[in-house]
Amino acid sequence: MATAAAKRYAKAVFEVAQQDDRIDQWSGRLAKIRELFDDSRIVAVLNNPTIPTERREELVSAAPHVLDAEATNLARLLVESHRVAEARGIEEEFQRLADDEAGRVRATVTTAIELERTDRERVERELSKRLNKEVRLVVVVDPRIIGGLKLQYGDHVADATVATRLQQLRRRLAAT
Repeated sequence: MATAAAKRYAKAVFEVAQQDDRIDQWSGRLAKIRELFDDSRIVAVLNNPTIPTERREELVSAAPHVLDAEATNLARLLVESHRVAEARGIEEEFQRLADDEAGRVRATVTTAIELERTDRERVERELSKRLNKEVRLVVVVDPRIIGGLKLQYGDHVADATVATRLQQLRRRLAAT
Protein backbone atom coordinates (compact mmCIF):
# COMPACT_ATOMS: atom_id res chain seq x y z
CA MET A 1 0.00 0.00 0.00
CA ALA A 2 1.41 3.37 -1.01
CA THR A 3 2.05 5.94 1.71
CA ALA A 4 0.64 9.45 1.54
CA ALA A 5 4.04 10.73 0.39
CA ALA A 6 4.27 8.09 -2.36
CA LYS A 7 0.79 9.05 -3.53
CA ARG A 8 1.77 12.73 -3.72
CA TYR A 9 4.90 11.98 -5.73
CA ALA A 10 3.02 9.58 -8.03
CA LYS A 11 0.27 12.13 -8.63
CA ALA A 12 2.81 14.83 -9.50
CA VAL A 13 4.69 12.51 -11.88
CA PHE A 14 1.41 11.33 -13.40
CA GLU A 15 0.30 14.91 -14.08
CA VAL A 16 3.60 15.65 -15.84
CA ALA A 17 3.36 12.41 -17.83
CA GLN A 18 -0.25 13.13 -18.75
CA GLN A 19 0.52 16.68 -19.93
CA ASP A 20 3.33 15.41 -22.15
CA ASP A 21 1.33 12.33 -23.25
CA ARG A 22 4.16 10.10 -22.01
CA ILE A 23 2.50 7.86 -19.47
CA ASP A 24 4.13 4.69 -20.83
CA GLN A 25 7.58 6.30 -20.80
CA TRP A 26 7.16 7.42 -17.20
CA SER A 27 5.89 3.99 -16.26
CA GLY A 28 9.16 2.55 -17.55
CA ARG A 29 11.21 5.22 -15.80
CA LEU A 30 9.54 4.53 -12.48
CA ALA A 31 10.16 0.80 -12.91
CA LYS A 32 13.88 1.47 -13.48
CA ILE A 33 14.08 3.74 -10.43
CA ARG A 34 12.33 1.09 -8.33
CA GLU A 35 14.70 -1.60 -9.62
CA LEU A 36 17.68 0.59 -8.79
CA PHE A 37 16.35 1.35 -5.32
CA ASP A 38 15.45 -2.31 -4.70
CA ASP A 39 19.17 -3.15 -4.62
CA SER A 40 20.03 -3.34 -0.92
CA ARG A 41 23.66 -2.34 -1.53
CA ILE A 42 22.62 0.82 -3.39
CA VAL A 43 20.01 1.69 -0.77
CA ALA A 44 22.58 1.27 2.01
CA VAL A 45 24.74 3.91 0.35
CA LEU A 46 21.86 6.23 -0.56
CA ASN A 47 20.49 6.13 2.99
CA ASN A 48 23.88 6.51 4.68
CA PRO A 49 23.77 9.81 6.59
CA THR A 50 27.58 9.94 6.83
CA ILE A 51 27.76 10.46 3.07
CA PRO A 52 26.81 14.04 2.11
CA THR A 53 23.53 14.32 0.21
CA GLU A 54 25.28 15.91 -2.77
CA ARG A 55 27.60 12.91 -3.05
CA ARG A 56 24.67 10.46 -2.87
CA GLU A 57 22.88 12.43 -5.61
CA GLU A 58 26.03 12.31 -7.73
CA LEU A 59 26.07 8.54 -7.39
CA VAL A 60 22.56 8.39 -8.84
CA SER A 61 23.53 10.80 -11.62
CA ALA A 62 26.57 8.69 -12.46
CA ALA A 63 24.34 5.93 -13.85
CA PRO A 64 23.22 7.36 -17.22
CA HIS A 65 23.10 3.85 -18.68
CA VAL A 66 20.36 3.00 -16.16
CA LEU A 67 18.27 6.18 -15.93
CA ASP A 68 17.58 8.91 -18.47
CA ALA A 69 17.80 12.59 -17.49
CA GLU A 70 14.21 12.91 -16.25
CA ALA A 71 14.34 9.70 -14.24
CA THR A 72 17.69 10.80 -12.80
CA ASN A 73 16.13 14.08 -11.66
CA LEU A 74 13.33 12.22 -9.88
CA ALA A 75 15.76 9.75 -8.32
CA ARG A 76 17.94 12.62 -7.09
CA LEU A 77 14.86 14.30 -5.62
CA LEU A 78 13.97 11.10 -3.77
CA VAL A 79 17.50 10.86 -2.38
CA GLU A 80 17.49 14.52 -1.34
CA SER A 81 14.12 14.24 0.40
CA HIS A 82 15.00 10.90 2.07
CA ARG A 83 12.27 9.08 0.12
CA VAL A 84 14.30 6.26 -1.46
CA ALA A 85 12.08 3.71 0.30
CA GLU A 86 9.02 5.22 -1.41
CA ALA A 87 10.05 4.19 -4.95
CA ARG A 88 7.93 1.02 -5.00
CA GLY A 89 4.87 2.83 -3.64
CA ILE A 90 5.30 5.65 -6.16
CA GLU A 91 5.46 3.17 -9.02
CA GLU A 92 2.40 1.26 -7.77
CA GLU A 93 0.34 4.41 -7.29
CA PHE A 94 1.40 5.74 -10.69
CA GLN A 95 0.27 2.45 -12.28
CA ARG A 96 -3.05 2.71 -10.45
CA LEU A 97 -3.56 6.25 -11.78
CA ALA A 98 -2.59 5.15 -15.31
CA ASP A 99 -5.01 2.23 -15.11
CA ASP A 100 -7.82 4.48 -13.89
CA GLU A 101 -7.14 6.88 -16.75
CA ALA A 102 -7.21 4.04 -19.29
CA GLY A 103 -10.28 2.35 -17.76
CA ARG A 104 -8.29 -0.70 -16.64
CA VAL A 105 -8.30 -2.68 -13.44
CA ARG A 106 -5.37 -4.65 -12.06
CA ALA A 107 -6.35 -7.82 -10.33
CA THR A 108 -4.35 -10.47 -8.52
CA VAL A 109 -5.49 -14.06 -8.36
CA THR A 110 -3.71 -16.31 -5.87
CA THR A 111 -3.89 -20.06 -6.33
CA ALA A 112 -2.15 -23.08 -4.81
CA ILE A 113 -0.91 -24.22 -8.23
CA GLU A 114 -0.12 -22.45 -11.49
CA LEU A 115 -3.27 -21.68 -13.49
CA GLU A 116 -3.57 -23.11 -16.96
CA ARG A 117 -3.67 -20.43 -19.66
CA THR A 118 -7.34 -21.17 -20.40
CA ASP A 119 -8.28 -20.81 -16.73
CA ARG A 120 -6.35 -17.56 -16.46
CA GLU A 121 -8.09 -16.20 -19.56
CA ARG A 122 -11.48 -17.28 -18.22
CA VAL A 123 -10.91 -15.47 -14.88
CA GLU A 124 -9.74 -12.38 -16.77
CA ARG A 125 -12.71 -12.50 -19.16
CA GLU A 126 -15.33 -13.06 -16.44
CA LEU A 127 -13.92 -10.31 -14.22
CA SER A 128 -13.73 -7.93 -17.20
CA LYS A 129 -17.35 -8.67 -17.98
CA ARG A 130 -18.42 -8.17 -14.36
CA LEU A 131 -16.51 -4.88 -13.93
CA ASN A 132 -17.11 -3.67 -17.48
CA LYS A 133 -13.40 -2.76 -17.70
CA GLU A 134 -10.24 -4.25 -19.14
CA VAL A 135 -8.59 -6.42 -16.48
CA ARG A 136 -4.86 -7.01 -16.21
CA LEU A 137 -4.45 -10.17 -14.21
CA VAL A 138 -1.41 -11.12 -12.16
CA VAL A 139 -1.25 -14.74 -11.03
CA VAL A 140 0.47 -15.55 -7.75
CA VAL A 141 1.14 -19.14 -6.71
CA ASP A 142 1.04 -19.77 -2.96
CA PRO A 143 0.84 -23.43 -1.92
CA ARG A 144 -0.14 -22.38 1.63
CA ILE A 145 -3.69 -21.67 0.47
CA ILE A 146 -4.04 -25.42 -0.20
CA GLY A 147 -6.73 -24.99 -2.87
CA GLY A 148 -9.34 -22.61 -4.25
CA LEU A 149 -8.41 -19.06 -5.10
CA LYS A 150 -8.19 -15.55 -3.75
CA LEU A 151 -9.05 -12.64 -6.04
CA GLN A 152 -8.06 -9.06 -5.25
CA TYR A 153 -8.79 -5.90 -7.24
CA GLY A 154 -8.94 -2.39 -5.93
CA ASP A 155 -10.27 -2.55 -2.38
CA HIS A 156 -12.14 -5.80 -3.04
CA VAL A 157 -11.04 -9.25 -1.88
CA ALA A 158 -12.87 -12.47 -2.67
CA ASP A 159 -11.28 -15.27 -0.66
CA ALA A 160 -12.46 -18.75 -1.59
CA THR A 161 -9.35 -20.59 -0.42
CA VAL A 162 -9.30 -23.88 1.43
CA ALA A 163 -6.91 -22.40 4.00
CA THR A 164 -9.38 -19.62 4.88
CA ARG A 165 -12.28 -22.05 5.11
CA LEU A 166 -10.27 -24.31 7.44
CA GLN A 167 -9.36 -21.32 9.59
CA GLN A 168 -13.04 -20.30 9.82
CA LEU A 169 -13.96 -23.85 10.78
CA ARG A 170 -11.28 -23.89 13.49
CA ARG A 171 -12.67 -20.64 14.94
CA ARG A 172 -16.22 -21.98 14.98
CA LEU A 173 -15.11 -25.21 16.65
CA ALA A 174 -13.06 -23.30 19.23
CA ALA A 175 -16.04 -21.02 20.00
CA THR A 176 -18.33 -23.97 20.86
